[in-house]
Amino acid sequence: MAEGAEADWSGRTCLVTGASSGIGLETARELARRGATVVLACRSAERGEAARGAIARDTGSGRLRLTQVDFASLGSIRSWAKTVAVAHPELHVLVNNAGTWSARKRTSADGFELTWATNQLGYFLGTELLLPLLARAAPSRIVVVASELARDLDLDDVNFDRRRYNGMTAYAQSKQANRMWTWALARRLAGTGVAANAMHPGAVATRLYGKGGGLLASSAGAYMRLAGKAPREGADTVVWLATSADVEGVNGRFWVDRRERACRFRDPIPEERLFALCADMVR
Repeated sequence: MAEGAEADWSGRTCLVTGASSGIGLETARELARRGATVVLACRSAERGEAARGAIARDTGSGRLRLTQVDFASLGSIRSWAKTVAVAHPELHVLVNNAGTWSARKRTSADGFELTWATNQLGYFLGTELLLPLLARAAPSRIVVVASELARDLDLDDVNFDRRRYNGMTAYAQSKQANRMWTWALARRLAGTGVAANAMHPGAVATRLYGKGGGLLASSAGAYMRLAGKAPREGADTVVWLATSADVEGVNGRFWVDRRERACRFRDPIPEERLFALCADMVR
């Protein structure tokens, strides 16, 4: 992450979801290294505090703020967003990174399939509630951690009420939705000074590949844990999109390894249908 490492981000506030491990942790660490106030949004207070302490030791930063939120719970997100707004009336960067995967079908407290609730509705509602803070700090940026493992989105059955449940399919549809939602969001943000971009971090050895039933927890998962990118490498493009002058004002693009990549999931009609579906689900 050499490029941009000397930039002084003191006076700016960045929020990273899923910041207790993996890509989120490394993103928060690099933003803190640049002098930003970094808000860590974590589901586990214990893991979040451990991450905050580790970043403080590594960077010497005293501008780390821990917040607790469950992105599978709409009520938790609403309460958390109010707390963030009181403490941080301006937000310069929002990194949507929190995610999950499940081998068996699980349901959120609000009645949605858990992977969809966390990976897509969590991104959607959290961003909607924090948009006033981003607008106040404009020019500001939203970075969406998506994936090239994206497919099988069925807008008529996102909860797998009719389809046979498959954990990989549930994860892949949430990642397709992440991209499509980003394009719909970017259209709404045009001219506001707030930019939204999506990215693929690469195959990164994170907790999603853990032994306890994580994504690809088979022999393929074991290979990923050995051969996948280190989380710090996976965070590189995230931090670049969040901070680099090279992408100032760039909106609605898909990035891999700091290069723009064509996205096959571009069609305003289903994108707008997805946006409306998410808005209805979080009401």
